[in-house]
Amino acid sequence: MPKTTICTAIPYVNSVPHIGNILTDLSGDVTARYLRMRGEDVFLQVGTDENGLKIQEAAQAAGRDPHEFVAEIADRFRSVFDAVKISYDEFVRTSEPRHIRASQELFRRLREAGHVYLGKYEGWYDVSTETYFREEDLVDGKSPDGNPVRWVSEDNYFFRLSAFGDAILRHIEANPGFIRPENRKNEVVSFIKQGLRDVSITRRNPGWGIAVPDEPDKVIYVWFDAVINYVTATGWPDAGWEDRWPARVQWVGKDILTRFHATLWPAMLMGVGLPLFDTVAAHGWVLLGGEKISKSKGNVVRPIELATEFAAKAGISQDLAVDVLRHYLTATFPLESDSTFTYEDFDQRYNTDLANDLGNALNRSLAMAQKFVGGEVPDAAPEPEAIEAIETAKQAYAVAMDACEIGRAVEAAWGLVRFLNKYIDTRAPWALSKSNDPALGSVMKSMLLCLRACEGLVRPTIPSAADAIASQLNLEPTRTWDSIGRDESLPAGTILQTPRPIFPRLELTKKEDAKRVEPKNVESKPSTPPVAQPKAAPEIGIEDFVKVQLRIGRVFEAEPLEGSDKLMKLQVVIGDERRQIVAGIRKNYGAEDLIGRQVVVCTNLKPAKLRGVESQGMLLAATDSEGGAILLQPDREAPEGTNVK
Repeated sequence: MPKTTICTAIPYVNSVPHIGNILTDLSGDVTARYLRMRGEDVFLQVGTDENGLKIQEAAQAAGRDPHEFVAEIADRFRSVFDAVKISYDEFVRTSEPRHIRASQELFRRLREAGHVYLGKYEGWYDVSTETYFREEDLVDGKSPDGNPVRWVSEDNYFFRLSAFGDAILRHIEANPGFIRPENRKNEVVSFIKQGLRDVSITRRNPGWGIAVPDEPDKVIYVWFDAVINYVTATGWPDAGWEDRWPARVQWVGKDILTRFHATLWPAMLMGVGLPLFDTVAAHGWVLLGGEKISKSKGNVVRPIELATEFAAKAGISQDLAVDVLRHYLTATFPLESDSTFTYEDFDQRYNTDLANDLGNALNRSLAMAQKFVGGEVPDAAPEPEAIEAIETAKQAYAVAMDACEIGRAVEAAWGLVRFLNKYIDTRAPWALSKSNDPALGSVMKSMLLCLRACEGLVRPTIPSAADAIASQLNLEPTRTWDSIGRDESLPAGTILQTPRPIFPRLELTKKEDAKRVEPKNVESKPSTPPVAQPKAAPEIGIEDFVKVQLRIGRVFEAEPLEGSDKLMKLQVVIGDERRQIVAGIRKNYGAEDLIGRQVVVCTNLKPAKLRGVESQGMLLAATDSEGGAILLQPDREAPEGTNVK
């Protein structure tokens, strides 16, 4: 049976991987996981690029033999891919014998077909990017990337890339989805129409690289051999490669699209008569401090270290912390433009999307199921609006994935998560239960079916969290796309687990800049200035204290009160009732900080009007050194409506 092949650009092994490296592989992984759910037999390829002068010089600088050097770093990449849960089927190393054989065979066939000729190359070479540049391409004597260049003059083989420009343009015209996104396709078309130049595809053998067939004094240019890895993974040129080629999608970064994956690589395939891949998708960069994350610049964020640090800070497992990283990168996915990473945004995205939206939907749905339907899935028909919301999310997700728009796919999944939270508020199961409304069973079934559908929709991006949701539903993980939203995916009578927060809310105590640079040579000051002590209040007896009723509530809506720069208007669920509370906390809390948060509420205070809006309770808070509010909350999730004693 033919495979659905997904390819990912292979990173250099001259250093350790960072989050910019894994974005490409994560894109391939999410695509592969989604297509597997659609029932396709997926073959996902990843790997490492181990040839080229840059690799040799990095090994020499480290005092290492190149073979040992690349093997060690390739193992690091493999371990990072495994830790980030990249579900690859093949890991290709370009120093492997099978890749050397495939590269030499493809070179030989191009030469025999007349697409390769011997000539003299003179020009500037950027070792950092392994790229040749003309004099007019240089900027202040450096490559366009700002790297040093060196003059190269040698007899090399050239590939007649100029002969393939019209054929590539015709293919792009006939296949609108060949290059994604649209803005990058336009850049490629413009580049080709300026006229493609023949490219040097060999260089003098420095002692490392793939030798030119029958000419060991030359090696194949690293960019020429690197792209061949995609067919190496299929087993080409041996029989059976046709079952894994052409690729459905090749994921690459935007910087290697125009010169290589959208022009050179298609021309090479055309030259040897191999079919072209269906789509090449080029994502943008992840920026840090306004610059591209780059090993050469040293401004790296390493994925495993980031996940480990966050796991300790948030009190979650390493697997779930990896999911936090996966969610962040996919939810902020830079397809048409770049994205900027900051630790502050990373933490805030966790609170907003995972702790508040998804965590709230899970905890509320299961808690109410325990309270109102005996902790099991009711035998009732889901309401039409819930079924429609699930189908809308599925369709939007599928359309986005077909267009390689992973960020939009994540947004489609979160659209259903947010629908579920709003549906709970609108249908108010606590009120239905109190009035013995017969619609309660259908409402609870709708909530649980939406939750089950959310588990399926988030599975390609956060698989460990999806497993945890399925476990609390006491069901097997969702395996197929078609089952999402089906009644049979949530059998009536299933005994549900007691809700356990997967993503506890993170308390954000201070803002941190993108590089987490600590100030130096600054006089030490107390982090929290002392607060003036209040005068002692008169003593009261227990009979006075018990008059004050304090209960646990959860904020499900929050917005600034119009006309006030201090007040927030909150909707709070307290047990089986809903209350509106106006609180002077806007200076310290935004709406995104409050939604989903548990709070302590004084519930028997007389209603009061603030700015003409009724407040039906009061939140408990401490006061910071500047008079701002510090909301009190239980140190772990408490049942909503619980009395505080």
